[in-house]
Amino acid sequence: MYNMTTYLSEIGKITLVSDGKNLNGLWLANQKYFGGRISDKWVENANLPVFDLAKKWLDSYFCGKKPTIADLPLAPIGSDFRQRVWQILCDIPYGKLITYGEIAQKLAMEMGKEKMSSQAVGGAVGHNPISLMIPCHRVVGSNGSLTGYAGGIDVKRRLLEFEGVEMSELFVP
Repeated sequence: MYNMTTYLSEIGKITLVSDGKNLNGLWLANQKYFGGRISDKWVENANLPVFDLAKKWLDSYFCGKKPTIADLPLAPIGSDFRQRVWQILCDIPYGKLITYGEIAQKLAMEMGKEKMSSQAVGGAVGHNPISLMIPCHRVVGSNGSLTGYAGGIDVKRRLLEFEGVEMSELFVP
């Protein structure tokens, strides 16, 4: 059984899910893949220290500060490959961008492979179960396209603008 609570933000309602100790999910309203791999029952329980930490992080983020995720007990559920991709996402600095291809190159080097599929990376990025905190919105296409955000392209654009990203070279495909 998992615990859940909600947080109201300027980008809409956010649902937080925890196993009681770790944050396992953070989804925006109407997000694609909502709930991810958490198939157990969810019970409303806002009184967990992990939710207090997550809400303070979100408060800080939406106040324009640059909170880090290092002190948050994040435990996204996914395959080893997805975990590796999500770890790379965690290293993207606030207000900075990376491409799917750059992530693929990093993974290929890490795994001792010559190449890695950008599409496979895109699938892992899209299934990120702790969006916003694990900043998948900071990933763009190699040509500057704002593609592939499960929370919606308009939300991705708003988050990047909020973080002060230069948007003149970016576009919606």
